[in-house]
Amino acid sequence: MNWSGLKTIRAAAILAALLLTLLLLSACTRFGGKGSGQVAPGGAPQGQEEDLPAQQSLNLALYYVKITDKDAYLVREVHQVPYTSEVAKAALEELIKGSPKTPGAAGVLPPETKIRGISIKDGNASVDFSSEVLKANVGAAGEALGIQSIVNTLTEFPEIKQVSFLVEGKLDERTKDWWGHVGLYTQPFKRDVSSVYEPVIWVTSPNPGQKIASPLQIRGSARVFEATVNARIIDDSGKELAQGYATASEGAPGRGDFVFSLPFTPPTTGSGKVEVFWISPKDGEELDKVVVPVTW
Repeated sequence: MNWSGLKTIRAAAILAALLLTLLLLSACTRFGGKGSGQVAPGGAPQGQEEDLPAQQSLNLALYYVKITDKDAYLVREVHQVPYTSEVAKAALEELIKGSPKTPGAAGVLPPETKIRGISIKDGNASVDFSSEVLKANVGAAGEALGIQSIVNTLTEFPEIKQVSFLVEGKLDERTKDWWGHVGLYTQPFKRDVSSVYEPVIWVTSPNPGQKIASPLQIRGSARVFEATVNARIIDDSGKELAQGYATASEGAPGRGDFVFSLPFTPPTTGSGKVEVFWISPKDGEELDKVVVPVTW
């Protein structure tokens, strides 16, 4: 065989080896080998679970019913649950099975209740409960607040504006009667926090641990005298970086939303906190203070 023939055979062998390598790589990717990048139902690429950081927990706002000798109202709590992409379902499951932190508060949904499904379309969330939901034993006040606790919990999510209910996929007369007092005759239900008495103030922005910049926008809800809400930014040495106040959309005994901005000069490194409160007109005491840890 001449030199030209040997060169042809060598080139063919190299080409065959390259093709075999490409085929092996393709098979590894197709069947989920490490580095395939395919997303598993849990959200992590298959074969890479050990290389990925653990998903963070979720902080979910929930509303519970509190009935005292003098009054009946709602309380808002923030619960931490394991990460899931089904946040609306996770919030309802925590509302059913979780334990309220506020003394005297309680959930009204029977613990055996199951969520058969949640569909969200055009701002409306339709929740399909199992038949156990109808076994709750509450009075008229408890029923109205119980319904509102579910609605307020779900409308914490921006994509949900109103809520309607089904039981075992149906809205028959038994379902409409619900717990025997208020019923589901005026569905869908909209968000209403006017009956939320605790806490007096809550902050929705910034979030705990958030890296903030100037100007800082502070948002939340308050039920305070003359609707005046105060805030300050403090660094980790206790130095005040900024302070100001805002007027909520409604004052006590009503509840109103507030939003305002605080310009400040952030330190180059470190952490601090945002304090939101109201001031007693009687003695100047800072009341119902909410402290949010932040970083720069």
